[in-house]
Amino acid sequence: MKFDNLLEQMKDRMPLKRLEHTKGVATTAIRLAQKYGENPEHAEVAGILHDVVKFADKEWLKQMIISAHLDPLLLAFHPELWHGPVGSIVAQKEFLIEDKDILHAIRFHTTGRAGMSNLEKIIYISDMIEPSRKFPGIEFLREKAEIDLEEAMISCLTHSITFLIEKKQPVFPDSFHCYNDLMQKRGKVKE
Repeated sequence: MKFDNLLEQMKDRMPLKRLEHTKGVATTAIRLAQKYGENPEHAEVAGILHDVVKFADKEWLKQMIISAHLDPLLLAFHPELWHGPVGSIVAQKEFLIEDKDILHAIRFHTTGRAGMSNLEKIIYISDMIEPSRKFPGIEFLREKAEIDLEEAMISCLTHSITFLIEKKQPVFPDSFHCYNDLMQKRGKVKE
């Protein structure tokens, strides 16, 4: 990996198992970026930093959301969603990442959003399908990622939304907006 130094800095921020996940996301993102004509270095940086504050104190994350004037609706949802938006701020302030596409890829890697760039989709997908992930249906998602980025994004997002609904958990609105945007871009909705 080109950014081994950046990956090294993650060691103090997460358990070893999550560090392995982070490496998996970065390598998967590099491969998908190359496949779909995106910048592999941007994919690697976003992959390494996507969980930069995942294990931060929840109260600190909450205060960051408030002080940075992030969407206050985040606070009404599970704290699991907080690390993406706060992570993008940390990536910018502590790691001096200026590229908006990288920052958005970090910010929206758990929820998606309408109007996602290809890099954002690559990080969302890579987070779900990296090699250490194991759940029913993952091979189908991995196959989709090798065939078509849009179809892979739709499949991964559908899997995520369905999982939350089956667990009777709320779904953050950005995920629904993302799904609707992807469906509408496919063409006219069939009657």
